[in-house]
Amino acid sequence: LFALNMLFFLNYCVCGCCWALRPRYKRLVDNIFPEDPEDGLVKANMEKLTFFALSAPEKLDRIAAYLSERLTRELNRHRYGYVCIALEAMEQLLLACHCQSINLLVESFLGTLRLLLEADRPHLHILATSSFVKFANIEEDTPSYHRSYDFFVSRFSEMCHSDHEDPDTRIKIRVSGIRGLQGVIRKTVDDELQVNIWEPRHMEQIVPALLVNLEQGNSDSPAEQTEVCFRELLGRAAYGHINNAIRPVLMHLDSRSLWEGGGFAVRCFQIIMFSIQSQHSHLVIQQLLGHLDANSRSPASVRAGIVEVLSEAAVIEATGSVGPTVLEVFNTLLRQLRQSVDYQLTGYYDNAGKHKTTSFHEKTLQDAVIKTIGSFANTLPVYQRSEVMLFIMGKIPVPGIYPALGSPNTGRMIQVMLLKSLSNLLTALPSSFLEPLLSFTLMDDPEIRLLVLSILTSLIDRRHNAARITAVRSGPACRTPLSSGRLIKPDNLFIRKHAQRLYRHVFLACKEESNGPSHYQALFILLVVLSVELVSEEVLVDLIRLILALQEMGVSNQESLSVWNRCSLHAVCAAALHVLSQTGPPPPPLHQHVTQVIESRQKGAPHLLPESVLCDQPRYQNKPVCEALTGSSYSTQCERLNTPYTPQLTGKHSSPYNTVILHC
Repeated sequence: LFALNMLFFLNYCVCGCCWALRPRYKRLVDNIFPEDPEDGLVKANMEKLTFFALSAPEKLDRIAAYLSERLTRELNRHRYGYVCIALEAMEQLLLACHCQSINLLVESFLGTLRLLLEADRPHLHILATSSFVKFANIEEDTPSYHRSYDFFVSRFSEMCHSDHEDPDTRIKIRVSGIRGLQGVIRKTVDDELQVNIWEPRHMEQIVPALLVNLEQGNSDSPAEQTEVCFRELLGRAAYGHINNAIRPVLMHLDSRSLWEGGGFAVRCFQIIMFSIQSQHSHLVIQQLLGHLDANSRSPASVRAGIVEVLSEAAVIEATGSVGPTVLEVFNTLLRQLRQSVDYQLTGYYDNAGKHKTTSFHEKTLQDAVIKTIGSFANTLPVYQRSEVMLFIMGKIPVPGIYPALGSPNTGRMIQVMLLKSLSNLLTALPSSFLEPLLSFTLMDDPEIRLLVLSILTSLIDRRHNAARITAVRSGPACRTPLSSGRLIKPDNLFIRKHAQRLYRHVFLACKEESNGPSHYQALFILLVVLSVELVSEEVLVDLIRLILALQEMGVSNQESLSVWNRCSLHAVCAAALHVLSQTGPPPPPLHQHVTQVIESRQKGAPHLLPESVLCDQPRYQNKPVCEALTGSSYSTQCERLNTPYTPQLTGKHSSPYNTVILHC
């Protein structure tokens, strides 16, 4: 009995003194846990633990290890209240210990987070992610040479793809995954000693995880949080990281067929272009161009989607440069344009003839390419724009100079497409560009002639007067007054050097019987634009001479024009003279004379007015015009005005383009 009593006493003493003999840091850690986990962390005891840790930083690794041990034990017992308390304690220690010893805490802390993220409880995943974000916002004083975040990149990316059956829980998990990725980015992107987040293996996890949530842009999705994270990632990308960040975007859009329709793809690249540093934007353009080439044998809808994204990206960039190889951009687009023409004619977008395409889809693509060429060109300075115009002009096949074009339809369609692309390039007319362009005014194809007239008008119309002209009318033809200004020196030099060549080709183009209403509308607009953009007495007199010569062509028996064409010429001449007499500097008598002639035609020959073109063809005298100009500063020009206009073709103005066209 005595022995039993002694054994009981010794056991009591050992058990009672055991806790007191434990290390102090363990007792401090144990004291922060309350009897009831719902009471939360014991704040007074937590302050004691924090003070001890700051006083003895060499104990941090032991404190962290013991906290991790307690958390693991409570997790295995499913006592999640104590798990939260242990994690909160580790967070407070991390926030308090801004010293070199913080690395002693971090390894145990990250190991604990891994344990929680591997559990099968969504609320633990959310808890661990929130804790990681707090850690990511801590600026550490010393680098870490051995820390790894590969697990967190993989796990947070996986959470972004959560398909939990409960919608609310699914959204919470996805938002946590996005916030976790944002934390990884902040923690690693500026620290060269950390994991290289820009490596393809990481980007191929992060970018698709973000795009999946960005794609679901509705009120129930974490799209807003995703966009913030995506912008932050791209905004931190250096020159060498852009390609690795953009390539997964292209792969994601391909795999989920998101190019078609263009909505999400355009939005995605708008975010990219606005987020990256402006000096890196040309790298995105190059990536898109390379992807367009790689998809040259994809359906037209896919190619059109990529081209649409290119167009939007060019508008956003607008920095005056698209990288060191400007012409390569246009070469790629023109190559796609030509391929599309071939696909349209064959009906297949592959060489094997297995995948069909339609004219509608290919024309949609062609329109998108033409629009994109204009978008790119308008981001360039004027001198580069002129080079691009010449580059495109050199790609237009001209009969007799270039090798065989294959079928006639192929050559014609390529000519039309390339000329349409020129219509988007608004700049001054360089002489080396003017000659080959004018040669196309004499082509047999009426569509090509109409395109050239429109291009000439667009290139001259710098004050946007063409948009104000509603129709060919003998009365008011404009919505608002036309804008004119003084003739500047470059324009004066240009018109002195090239005016006669321009007038000649316009005159000869009017001899074509295949001209339709659109041609006469384009001719009228060109004459009006010339009169207000290149304001001078010499220009206006030459334009009047040209108009009178066109009118004379309408009554000449030597021209094989239909009655309708002749009447149309008279109508255009009357409308053009009416506008010239109002907008230009000619004296009032000229306007009075033109008005009298129009009123006379309204009574006796309405078919010679644009409002009602019929088939009679009265002769129009130019003597009253000279009389109307007498007594003004134009008196010295009357002798030239009385000299009939004849197209001039001298050795100085001739060119191989003209020779080819005249003998086609």
